[in-house]
Amino acid sequence: MSLSDRILGKKNVNGGPHIESVSPALALAGGEVHIAGSGLRPPQWQRPRVRFGDLEGGVVISSESFLVARVPEGATSGPVVVSADGHTSNSQTIRVAVPIADSVHPVTNPALDVHGNIYVTFSGSRGQKVPVAVFRIDTNYTMKPFVADMMNATAIAFDRLGQMYVSSRHDGAVYRVASNGTMTTYAEGMGIATGIAFDREQNLYVGDRSGTIFKIGRDQQVFVFATLEPSVSAYHLAFGPQGDLFVTGPTTSSFDSVYRIDPHGTVNVFYRGIGRPQGLAFDLDGNLYVAASLAGRRGVVRITPAGKVNLEVAGHGLVGLAFAPGRSVVLATNDPTGNGAVHHLSWDIQGLPLLPE
Repeated sequence: MSLSDRILGKKNVNGGPHIESVSPALALAGGEVHIAGSGLRPPQWQRPRVRFGDLEGGVVISSESFLVARVPEGATSGPVVVSADGHTSNSQTIRVAVPIADSVHPVTNPALDVHGNIYVTFSGSRGQKVPVAVFRIDTNYTMKPFVADMMNATAIAFDRLGQMYVSSRHDGAVYRVASNGTMTTYAEGMGIATGIAFDREQNLYVGDRSGTIFKIGRDQQVFVFATLEPSVSAYHLAFGPQGDLFVTGPTTSSFDSVYRIDPHGTVNVFYRGIGRPQGLAFDLDGNLYVAASLAGRRGVVRITPAGKVNLEVAGHGLVGLAFAPGRSVVLATNDPTGNGAVHHLSWDIQGLPLLPE
């Protein structure tokens, strides 16, 4: 094989592009998907064209058998095709998340109540007073203010009765929020309080990103449950189907861990090797989904109970996710300027209920 053939790769004998796969097959606008096939690059080093429905996506890398394309703003679920040298490939289907709200500032998972309403924070920078701390998005995707007088609202969780709780990383407290948006202090003195989650007995766990997981009993007594390495941003918490607490806390490393803490407070590394892991959620089969990067690719990473990993959703700026009714997921994003948004993605996965009977 000549040098030029080795550089260009194996030729497509049919003369036109052909797509074998698109990975991942779910994405947000701006996410990068990998397209494998043949004949994907025209001769003379020209770039191919990749279309997502009627919109053209940016080509990041291209070769004869592989290319990376960026999903364009405004793209919707539908076909992906590659055009090269006057020929157009077969199509493959991709699902693209639908934006449902913007002008928010989430720093972890959104939350859903039993009626399907979505709650998301405007957390703001440390010590920033904002007009609205928590927004409610109803089932028609109408967003309205819900909680006002809270500084640096961080994580949201509901108890078995549907009562909302919100942590504040500003004052280290967790607040209980009534159905009309008024709030009372539930517990305080927990450092930089970030992620929160309820166990089956309705004890509330709070992650202090400086290195402590607190357990708040139903009598509102606060105990140190476990200690971890400090995080540069937040601890994110979720309970698995067997009752273990799973925690992520991004550090300065690009090779971070997901921790599993048993009911006695013993800490183990469940998986190590993802970058900047943030919000997390489980499906009914016990698979864990984390907003993180895998081998430099950002999105939602699935980790099976056996520790197998795969990038399931492509997207930048993801900080959290929550499974929703109708086999779908709500995704929260935030960019470096603090412009956050909420997205809805149809996904054939049933989430693990967060409100056990």
